[in-house]
Amino acid sequence: MAHDLTLDHLRNTYSKGITTPRELITSLLKQAQQQANYNAWITLLTREELEPYLETLDRVRPIDLPLYGVPFAIKDNIDLAGVPTTAACPDFSYTPRESAFVVKLLIKSGAVPLGKTNLDQFATGLVGVRSPYGEGKNSFNQEYISGGSSAGSAIATALGQVSFALGTDTAGSGRVPAALNNLIGHKPTRGLLSTTGVVPACKSLDCVSIFALSCRDAAKLLDITAKFDSADIYSRTTPFFNRLRYFQENFSNNKVSFSFGIPEQLDFQGNKETQALFYQSIKQLKALGGQAVTVDFNPFIEAAKLLYEGPWVAERWIATQGVKPASMLEVIRKVINSAKTKTAADAFLGQYRLKALKRICDKTLENVDFIIIPTIPTAYTRQQISKQPIQRNSILGTYTNFMNLLDYSATAVPVGFLSSGISWGVTLFSQKYCDMSLLSFANGLHQTCNLPLAATGKRPGEISNQDSSSCQLATPDKLIKIVVCGAHLEGQPLNWQLTERGGQLFQETTTSHQYRLYVLPEGERPALVRDESGGGQAIRVEIWQLPAEYFGSFVAAIPAPVGIGKVELANGSWETGFICESWGIQGANDITHYGSWPNWLNSKH
Repeated sequence: MAHDLTLDHLRNTYSKGITTPRELITSLLKQAQQQANYNAWITLLTREELEPYLETLDRVRPIDLPLYGVPFAIKDNIDLAGVPTTAACPDFSYTPRESAFVVKLLIKSGAVPLGKTNLDQFATGLVGVRSPYGEGKNSFNQEYISGGSSAGSAIATALGQVSFALGTDTAGSGRVPAALNNLIGHKPTRGLLSTTGVVPACKSLDCVSIFALSCRDAAKLLDITAKFDSADIYSRTTPFFNRLRYFQENFSNNKVSFSFGIPEQLDFQGNKETQALFYQSIKQLKALGGQAVTVDFNPFIEAAKLLYEGPWVAERWIATQGVKPASMLEVIRKVINSAKTKTAADAFLGQYRLKALKRICDKTLENVDFIIIPTIPTAYTRQQISKQPIQRNSILGTYTNFMNLLDYSATAVPVGFLSSGISWGVTLFSQKYCDMSLLSFANGLHQTCNLPLAATGKRPGEISNQDSSSCQLATPDKLIKIVVCGAHLEGQPLNWQLTERGGQLFQETTTSHQYRLYVLPEGERPALVRDESGGGQAIRVEIWQLPAEYFGSFVAAIPAPVGIGKVELANGSWETGFICESWGIQGANDITHYGSWPNWLNSKH
């Protein structure tokens, strides 16, 4: 019988003493062995090998560790101490002394690794069948591919053998298998999850990805693993607004206003089922409060072609130096050998073109919260892939290959099933550091689909004992509105402090009638003071928008007694703006009757 392995349900089960990690792990090992024909695992740990992890849990309580007793799988290009890493190439195999940085964080949080999972050799492929350890089989219909390269991680999670799994995603390996196995597949912002202890595919682009049963689980796992690693030259620190507390658990009930892009150019390879599910997803997003915007997708598609047709394939050649060609599968050897024709000039030309495309694509994303795309155009059987292994693999990467090249974050979310019985899904993507925002939007969409848990046939149980760190806060705006009334107005001497920080005029308006305007004693600055006595009037102001990252330096440059507070506008809204401490108007000249700072300045001439 399949278990509900979602994180909150499992935590609740342990806390109530319904089961123990040792009992659950024993059951899951047996299940994995019974389902061995799916070819999910390369190395499944024995009970003896798992005992040290379980003994550690014996000394703590479920409440002590956020992932207490949670079983997980590790793609076999990610190190687990004492267990061979093969990258699906037996001749490449080595046994690491230390676990990968991300694996260490998970084990420290109480998670228990069940073993290492199958993959397309050297993580080169989106199909899951390019492995000497057996072809990965779809968890719903074994005639179909599981997707890859993180095949085994997706299969093990979908079958209910683990709560979640680590994959890697360079060209879509963490998203394609999610679509085909009814899972959430999150490809984090590049560098948020350390790649120390990960066999590189394209080192400058590689991401460790997460397969989970729900968006909430993915968000919690991301928060635990997104830690800066000084040993990883590509590691980044996640900003404060990209943490778990900004994940929107009840997004579907909040009717939040948002906008999303829909590509003008879409290719479903003639599959009317996947096309219908895609447009049904658009309807569901609109019902959640979304405003659809059509976008030109050609620049994204052009960027995607650079990954294998451009010089980046040379990184795969670098990563496999020292591996005998005869040790590689023929299709892998063919892909990697294509790098031999690339030159240093090609590398620079590719970077130039990518920079130009990124500028265009970034501009498109500025106008929407995210863009929705098919995760894959269509689905293939294992037999279909065997007949056209490279061409059909490329088709699967139509909507995935550009993501890391353009430095975007992405969440693959399942939205329904095809007549073949397998699942299919869409991907939401946006700029870097939009991980929690994307998971929130994906969560809203996923909830409306009301799908079972992966391939287990079970329905999600009630969520209980939710982590108090998830506070349902609104995602901070990228642009902050500032009400200005004096020297920062357009055409005034200090306006450059806004414009040089990228500020733009948003609106001209007035305050409510509860304000008085003064000239400070030095005669060069105004002071806006709220007056509740009835002696105030509306003062003309401007609202400027300033990029959030420059707001702090702008405020720090404001000399006393003026500061930043909340100003009530004529429409009744309260916005951030310039105000003055009451002590600051001692000796100041009241110019309220002029109605604005420019009017007073003009009166002096």
